[in-house]
Amino acid sequence: MENNKTPKIRFKGFTDPWEQRKLGDMMNVTSVKRIHQSDWTDSGVRFLRARDIVAAAKNEEPDDYLYISKEKYEEYSALSGKVGVSDLLVTGVGTIGVPYLVRNLEPLYFKDGNIIWFQNSDKIDGKFLFYSFSAEQIQGFINESAGIGTVGTYTIESGKKTPISLPNQIEQAKVGEFFQQLDNLITLHQRKYNKLLNVKKSMLEKMFPKNGSNIPEIRFKGFTDPWEQRKFTDITFLSGEKNKDNLPYESYSVTNENGFVPQNEQFENGGTMATADKRMYYIVSKNSFAYNPARINVGSIGYYDGPENVIVSSLYEVFKTSEDIDDRYLWHWFKSNNFKKLIEQYQEGGVRLYFYYDKLCMCSLPTPSIQEQIKIGRYFDNLDNLITLHQRELEKLQNIKKSMLEKMFV
Repeated sequence: MENNKTPKIRFKGFTDPWEQRKLGDMMNVTSVKRIHQSDWTDSGVRFLRARDIVAAAKNEEPDDYLYISKEKYEEYSALSGKVGVSDLLVTGVGTIGVPYLVRNLEPLYFKDGNIIWFQNSDKIDGKFLFYSFSAEQIQGFINESAGIGTVGTYTIESGKKTPISLPNQIEQAKVGEFFQQLDNLITLHQRKYNKLLNVKKSMLEKMFPKNGSNIPEIRFKGFTDPWEQRKFTDITFLSGEKNKDNLPYESYSVTNENGFVPQNEQFENGGTMATADKRMYYIVSKNSFAYNPARINVGSIGYYDGPENVIVSSLYEVFKTSEDIDDRYLWHWFKSNNFKKLIEQYQEGGVRLYFYYDKLCMCSLPTPSIQEQIKIGRYFDNLDNLITLHQRELEKLQNIKKSMLEKMFV
């Protein structure tokens, strides 16, 4: 095995091979005395649990923050030392090998030996060390040392033996800063994406009348007439026809995430309908809704607007709307809590609950004028397009990061 290697991609001007070291040879690898629950407080010096580190890695806030008093912090720190800037805390249980970089001088402690403490103190550039723990060399070592077929743990001894490939400090800083800027972009799009999801959730509650009301909290300017409750039996009709001639239409499923999905994209073998006799399946034509009565409670409903007919399982309910209902308006109402409550109210069955079309026909839809329906439908379509845009940008950046972690580290 070579002792020195170079990454596939590096910054201009750097050509020296990277040095292979073990973290235990470069810094102290240890943990701390366990904090007793009786010492937890509502304020003071924050301490981290392993799950807090996992949450931070996902840009999520923990369920709660835990603290110890300043006095207890000083008492515990006198035994183990104080966590310093550029030190690294790494999860040793649960989701193992997740790093947390200490970035400032604010007092910080951690709960127990389930977190491994790398007392770095700038022996390695902190950001470089942090991102090294996301790269293949260290993650591969952690997974291998955790053992196969057991509940994996990452221990102090494993921490000391953890291999790391190092360039000089200047290149370390450049690599660390590159990934920090990439993470900043990812966080920015994650926040925008989450914000748009929250906006949509709020608007779904406020742009449709709540139960018992005939006017929503928020509506477009110029619309003042009260909304009308209309039975689904009056505004929809079953439209699925049996594929009696066994025509070779493409087979589709309906998922809670993506609505209509071709079965050959969802299943490696093309799905159960790939080679089946298709005469009993329903033909779905343009502008149809379809759902699985056993999965509608988790959002498995789709709207089909493709130009060519497709087929779905005979277990599905397939229907269309009358001319005075805007399909996009109805589609977004199906995603509201109002519809979820109606499903809970009318679904029936024993172990598995079902919501058949006859149950849908017992429900009512709050309906404004067709002009207002169209505006609402377009508003949510535009909002969905923005959400998809940020989701794709987020996924693109995450894929770039994954690729760069493979190519910019040894």
